[in-house]
Amino acid sequence: MKNLSGSNLEYTLASGVFAVTAEVGPPKGPDAGEVKEKAAVLKGFADAYNVTDNQTAVVRMSSIAASKILYDQGLEPIMQIVCRDRNRIAIQSDLLGAHALGLRNVLCLSGDHQSAGAGGKLNGHPGAKNVFDIDSIQLISIVKGLGKGIQESGDPISPAAPFFIGAAWTPFGPPEKFRTIRLKKKIDAGANFIQTQAVYDIKRFAEAMRRAEDMGLTEKAAILPGIIVPRSAGMLNYMNANVPGIEVPDEMIQRMKDAQHPKVEGIKITLELVDAVKNLSGVKGVHLQAIEAEGLLPDIINEAGLLPRP
Repeated sequence: MKNLSGSNLEYTLASGVFAVTAEVGPPKGPDAGEVKEKAAVLKGFADAYNVTDNQTAVVRMSSIAASKILYDQGLEPIMQIVCRDRNRIAIQSDLLGAHALGLRNVLCLSGDHQSAGAGGKLNGHPGAKNVFDIDSIQLISIVKGLGKGIQESGDPISPAAPFFIGAAWTPFGPPEKFRTIRLKKKIDAGANFIQTQAVYDIKRFAEAMRRAEDMGLTEKAAILPGIIVPRSAGMLNYMNANVPGIEVPDEMIQRMKDAQHPKVEGIKITLELVDAVKNLSGVKGVHLQAIEAEGLLPDIINEAGLLPRP
């Protein structure tokens, strides 16, 4: 973490403080007020805030625009950018524009396949053409190059555009050992921090962290396990069955089924998970998500003993 970008998240992690990031999903329309409302709820409760980039391949307000709205409200965004929708020219153009707007954190992702957005009440755009001109590892390398003043083509830019670079890790994705090798490739390409797919099985995650630690990866990048606040047994069942890389223990699903007040029980589970990951070697923070229920996070962060933020 030597490439000082001006990111508050970077300084927090470099100082050794256990970091907290949260997620803000942009609206499916152009209302900036929706982003501002979420900002008002979450301000001061995290070190930085992920802004998703058309997650599940559903059209939403752009990550850059929503990130700038958060930035103007005094929150530090982590702008997500996916390879699905842009070629390397458009990606670099967007990154330079984002840097000019004051954005300093970027999370580099492949992006959900366009077929993921169709189903239920949503039509999505399953017939859209994906791009995938580059993959997420190449994207990380490109962002790293911009920080050194060099485009992917080799053309120079001045001044340079340094970012604090994030990447994703799905530790339970099959084959699991390959996922650790892929994590190494992302860190070697320039990733400074890592946010994981949602973790519910602490024993298996501890094993994954040991593999990463044995490869020296936890010394090169800050790993922040993801936790999605469960609100029902059905929600856990759905993620366990349909979201690649999420493994929910049967006893946790049963616990939610048996709960008289599932939302309250879900908050208890979240607090237990936060406490568990805090005690794992190599973990430098936590990434909390309460999908379309961001109002739950302030109390959770407070009860977890993660306040005040630096």
